[in-house]
Amino acid sequence: MFDKLAAVENRYEQISVELSRPETAADTATFTKLMKEHGELTPIVEKYREYKTAVESEQEAKGLLDGGNLDKDFKELVEEEYETAKLNKSVFADELKILLLPKDPNDSKNVIVEIRGGAGGEEAALFAAELYRMYSMYAESKHFSTEITNLNETELGGYKEISFMIEGIGAYSKFKYESGVHRVQRVPDTETQGRIHTSTVTVAVLPEADEVEVDINPADLKIDTFRSSGAGGQHINKTSSAIRVTHIPSGTVVECQDERSQLKNKEKALKVLRARLYDVAKTEHDAAIASDRKTQVGTGDRSERIRTYNFPQGRVTDHRIGLTLYKLEDIMNGNIDEIVDALITYYRTKALENQENEG
Repeated sequence: MFDKLAAVENRYEQISVELSRPETAADTATFTKLMKEHGELTPIVEKYREYKTAVESEQEAKGLLDGGNLDKDFKELVEEEYETAKLNKSVFADELKILLLPKDPNDSKNVIVEIRGGAGGEEAALFAAELYRMYSMYAESKHFSTEITNLNETELGGYKEISFMIEGIGAYSKFKYESGVHRVQRVPDTETQGRIHTSTVTVAVLPEADEVEVDINPADLKIDTFRSSGAGGQHINKTSSAIRVTHIPSGTVVECQDERSQLKNKEKALKVLRARLYDVAKTEHDAAIASDRKTQVGTGDRSERIRTYNFPQGRVTDHRIGLTLYKLEDIMNGNIDEIVDALITYYRTKALENQENEG
């Protein structure tokens, strides 16, 4: 590990020299590429230098203690310095192991989130709308922007389905563990007997794919136009601006009717299509890599029940990590950092265990 860290530090210093040269600054593409690499290496190098400082402090303190001839007060100070440096060295080494884990190439990307009502009819649709509100408020707290690409409303204000894009550096890293089945338990407004109903909503989180990552042949696309409609099928637009794109080879269908412009709807629909096709390819690739492992974690399987929102008890439970929080109202208002951070820590730890086992 430390040979690798020394190489990383050396590369970091090389990049720093390159960035200081006028000719590099004049080449926008090269400068941008080097700045990105510099930013990715910075936390590793900073932590490595903290580690080296702790090692030096430990060795210096040990040398003084081994040399003897220290008065009582000074010896106590040196012993304290030695123990502190030894502890820091261990902590920094563990942090470096995590920093050296292979990066998910999608982590810095924008995401497309698709929420669909599952079992529970209107109640599921209403909860789908609440999940959208939760995610959009969380995105806003991270200074990400949110833009709806497609929406199918019900007469009571619920969403049969909603697709939206979240744009911002690191958006995928924050949302990628939200894929799966979200279960809600509560007494619906329409329930006269006061019985608790259980409904489900599915969430899909797709990293936005670049055109170079997914090559779509225009000849493989069937593009239809239709009128945008609101709740209950009522037309809200007299022009046929909504777009339906069918990818013939895969049978994937994407609709976009949020914009009044056909061109804008087509652009959004192609972004969603590209993300879905990329997600299929990525899922197949990840499954092939994991086929020889006993445990596959962090797959974001959308058929897996990942979380329960119990309104009578004010409780949210994430079943993957056994985390239960009695702050449902706070969470539904977009304050999901505690869940997101716990999931990131869990899956990083799993990845570290897998790496050590394979090593």
